[in-house]
Amino acid sequence: MKSIIEVKNLYISFKEKKVLKGVTFSLSEGECLALIGGSGDGKSTLLRSIIGLESPTSGQILFDGKNILRFDVEQYIFIRKQISYVFQGGALFDSMTVYDNLAFPLREHTDWSEEKIKKAVLHELKEFELEGSENIYPTELSGGMQKRVGVARAIIIKPKVILYDEPTSGLDPYTKKNMQKAIIKMQKRGATSMIVTHDMQTALKVCDRVALLKGGKIQAVDTPKNFRENPNIFLNNFIKGIKQGENDESA
Repeated sequence: MKSIIEVKNLYISFKEKKVLKGVTFSLSEGECLALIGGSGDGKSTLLRSIIGLESPTSGQILFDGKNILRFDVEQYIFIRKQISYVFQGGALFDSMTVYDNLAFPLREHTDWSEEKIKKAVLHELKEFELEGSENIYPTELSGGMQKRVGVARAIIIKPKVILYDEPTSGLDPYTKKNMQKAIIKMQKRGATSMIVTHDMQTALKVCDRVALLKGGKIQAVDTPKNFRENPNIFLNNFIKGIKQGENDESA
């Protein structure tokens, strides 16, 4: 499969602290890649660097073969139409209704009529089981609903790539399953996805490959099946968390 994103020898430092120390990996068209690792290992920093929210010290980030680290502000506007970012907290506009939150990227980046925008918004609300929430404000929604609205807004402009930052964090088991279904639904629609998560259960359930970031570098990339069977102690700690979560949900 063709690689749509390639990260090559990426370094990022904050003052004296080196966070990423030569990260290299690729993301193929149509696949879902989970990025796992401990707190402070730089997972979200790596994700944010792909969308231009962090400035790497050195290295390359290629999108469709072009090094986006050389892009100017105008070129990054194009990138943000192609790569959508689902923030951990949803990052919705509190002063806007759910409808206007979803309509916002279409109004900003397309010349669509309001009638066409309405059709698209109502379609995505139905897809994510959010019908009837059009006139509700984000502060009136549950955490799980806010996250689903965030995903719907991210994909409504039909980007090539969706980046998810901790999409299941803070969710109860039922809501987490709904979020997993939403991500899987996007994959069936042909989306290319990268998920940063502490939640190994979600990583192994929804993704095609799993990458382990530790010590500032990608230490392993493999299929969910092989990750489950990997004897590495660090991975076993994640697997124990999965089994505990499964036991809790079946209790």
